[in-house]
Amino acid sequence: MAEQTPTFKLVLVGDGGTGKTTFVKRHLTGEFEKKYIATLGVEVHPLSFTTNFGQIIFNTWDTGNINGQCGIIMFDLTSRITYKNVPNWHRDLVRVCENIPIVLCGNKVDIKERKVKPKAIDFHRKKSLQYYDISAKSNYNFEKPFLWLARKLAGHQDLEFVASPALAPAEVQVDATLMQQYNEELNNAAAMPLPEEDDDL
Repeated sequence: MAEQTPTFKLVLVGDGGTGKTTFVKRHLTGEFEKKYIATLGVEVHPLSFTTNFGQIIFNTWDTGNINGQCGIIMFDLTSRITYKNVPNWHRDLVRVCENIPIVLCGNKVDIKERKVKPKAIDFHRKKSLQYYDISAKSNYNFEKPFLWLARKLAGHQDLEFVASPALAPAEVQVDATLMQQYNEELNNAAAMPLPEEDDDL
């Protein structure tokens, strides 16, 4: 009997216009094999990755209030309000899903007019989430959230993706020097003590 491919339900949440749909549609197999769940009015994209432990599939739900096994919260690096709303999305997600691995993604890092600076991004540290700058349109860091989640869910820190998924061609390019600078700023920010605050932001 054929072994069942490990499949995980991934809930993708965030404000409208942050690039969630663009992000899931980058993965061509997922776009080709998506299923529309009429009762919920939502598309589910099966995003498949090949790892050194075999195939893994993330059934990606672009909606909230669904009980998932992992989550991605997305905000737009060019819009402060979308980052300000991250605690609300996080609260909604953990209310339904409780202790699941969650990645926070700042999308649109390819756009030079970055409004949410690396040093301002600290919500993930308060809640023990993973964080990545991403750019859906350029495919920059596309695999990072999935790799982190796959390692958590499979319980293997040595899990690696051994083949790149078929991604839509990049529509924009990222500035490699700028990405390096952002990474350094994120690392520096991570070393700073968290501000003393009572509220969620």
